[in-house]
Amino acid sequence: MDTVVRDVRVIDGSGTPSYRADVALVGGRIAEIRRESDSGPRPGAARVVDGAGLALSPGFIDMHAHSDLALLRDPAHEAKAAQGVTLEVIGQDGLSYAPVDDRTLAEVRAQITGWNGDGSDIDFSWRTVGEYLDHLDHGFDGQGIAVNAAYLVPQGTVRMLALGWEDRAATPGELARMRQLVAEGLEQGAVGLSSGLTYTPGMYADDAELTELCRVVARYGGYYCPHHRSYGAGALEAYAEMVGLTRQAGCALHLAHATMNFGVNKGRAPELLALLDQALASGADITLDTYPYTPGCTTLVAMLPSWASEGGPEAILARLRDDATAERIRHVMEVEGADGCHGVPIEWDTIEISGVSDPALADHVGRTVAASARVRGEAPWTTARRLLLQDRLGPTILQHVGHEENVRAIMRHPVHTGGSDGILQGAKPHPRAYGTFPKYLGTYARELGVLSLEECVAHLTGRPAARLRLPDRGLVREGYRADLVLFDPDTVAAGSTFDAPRTLPTGIPHVLIDGRFVIEDGRRTDVLAGRTVRRTRP
Repeated sequence: MDTVVRDVRVIDGSGTPSYRADVALVGGRIAEIRRESDSGPRPGAARVVDGAGLALSPGFIDMHAHSDLALLRDPAHEAKAAQGVTLEVIGQDGLSYAPVDDRTLAEVRAQITGWNGDGSDIDFSWRTVGEYLDHLDHGFDGQGIAVNAAYLVPQGTVRMLALGWEDRAATPGELARMRQLVAEGLEQGAVGLSSGLTYTPGMYADDAELTELCRVVARYGGYYCPHHRSYGAGALEAYAEMVGLTRQAGCALHLAHATMNFGVNKGRAPELLALLDQALASGADITLDTYPYTPGCTTLVAMLPSWASEGGPEAILARLRDDATAERIRHVMEVEGADGCHGVPIEWDTIEISGVSDPALADHVGRTVAASARVRGEAPWTTARRLLLQDRLGPTILQHVGHEENVRAIMRHPVHTGGSDGILQGAKPHPRAYGTFPKYLGTYARELGVLSLEECVAHLTGRPAARLRLPDRGLVREGYRADLVLFDPDTVAAGSTFDAPRTLPTGIPHVLIDGRFVIEDGRRTDVLAGRTVRRTRP
């Protein structure tokens, strides 16, 4: 054997009770599991790791990640590797970098600078989904990337490519083009389709268009992952819309960052869960992901009404420069409730600037828009407008609008999985980017008992692997890939906080991908064992 972990508590990802065993690895796979009660000789190996006091689980699967460029930028990628994440699902919220042409690549880079940076340090030599996945596989001089990655075809980017930024129904020819692009992406290895239905231009698609694209996804055995049309006013209706259209299309549904936010939804998680339970009982194939925090995180420009974003980034900037149009935008945001802000009038004291692209604007970071405005003696919209113009739509924000009782209720549901929604840009990113998985284990399993440790691990490993149709990941089983985490159940905890969001977790001494140590004795090695995980047919 290459490696044996001796006397370790195995939490196998199925949700069943843990047990003590020796686990032997060879050739990147789990070769033998010898339980404490088994007879016969114990396995030997070139390397023996003492597992006493530790738990061994499958590697954690981040079902909602924004590492699309970070995986090509940062070989260490400690934000995820140190958490025990061995697989990330990227291409989220309907906006990413493939498939593209020259025009749409420039547009999407500008639109999601706040998520991933402007990409000036990236070699964008790909155009198709397959080429992007190949680029990941051959990252860093062909060595690979820090952790494994799966990709969702981004519906907003597909719409951008097929018909631009217009707020209208697609023509039959344009719809056929979008169906073709989605099919090509799935053929090339994508695991499904994502949407960002509060982000332009994806939000301009009606249900009929989305249903047709989901029919393509269903044909390939993938799943649809929507950031749906509202997490605020009309949230339940938005969830029901996604359930209905995927049922009509015969497509599996995975609800992205399935939260119930804003004052209008305080205490209403049971209504969402009842909706899902009814659909599941009637045969729907539904899963969801959440992060274990109350604030959300996105870009400041995403708060604008959709009509203000029609035409793309340069059109947005032109509208913001025009005083009359800017006043219309302010009125919709502050009085009526913009669709970009989920139909709820914006509360500037809940909008904290977490990052900017221009260092000259750094004094705004860590303050709410309302607080920055008070310092400057001006109205909050004046501050927000100036930031958007001076930073060319770059600011990222934390939006403090969540409810702890909703977070806990949703994470208990049997179809729940973990997703960080981690944006790694900015001077003060959301701590979920560095802390989601140890926070589940330490805070919600050990300290609060919201989930048992075995059940919590299942939510982070076996269940997401089943959604992704991975035949040999997500469980500690003989023959399965040796993507594994060794953690201390008594001390594992998120180090990241809102004040120090880039602090690494504690209590996770070893992480292996393909049987190779990515984290060893609590430190990042130089191993780049990550590769793309491509769609497998059902």
